[in-house]
Amino acid sequence: MTEYSAGPEQIPMGRRQLLSLLTGGAIAATTAAVLYPVVLYFIPPASGGAGEGVAAKDAAGNDIAVDKLLADHQPGERILALGLDVSGGDATYVVINDQKQIDNFGINAVCTHLGCVVPWDNGSKSFKCPCHGSQYSEDGGLVKGPAPQPLALVKAEVKDNKIIFSPWTGQDTRCTDLYCVKEPWWKA
Repeated sequence: MTEYSAGPEQIPMGRRQLLSLLTGGAIAATTAAVLYPVVLYFIPPASGGAGEGVAAKDAAGNDIAVDKLLADHQPGERILALGLDVSGGDATYVVINDQKQIDNFGINAVCTHLGCVVPWDNGSKSFKCPCHGSQYSEDGGLVKGPAPQPLALVKAEVKDNKIIFSPWTGQDTRCTDLYCVKEPWWKA
């Protein structure tokens, strides 16, 4: 019979203990791998900050000329441009108002659910997310979930025949049945 002393010697791990430890670790790793995307599904993307302002750019990376844009598009249209990184992406809609001018705001095109780029549907005058069916009004207000918030706004102004996007500093005046909070959620 062998006696174990309470000294600095280590007691060897038995085969059963080793297998139990490995099995528990494998179950924990599998559970974490399965739950991680499920948890991320319910958390909207983090908002990003921006500097003083950036010029709106077309798909080729060139500055958008206001006179050409207005000549090629009709009032009420939303034109996708590259602009300010607001909620995890820089896809931003330029809004042409009823007076056929660039409106004083742009709409960030990144869905607040999981970050898909939301296309403008000119027929229904709304934004419809192709990923999970969220819908937004013509000003980006939340109309149908699963998105938790409306599309972010950016300030838009015309300078030297260019559109300059800068951070939205005012209150959010949009209010729908699903979301009506005056303090913009995308402010850093």
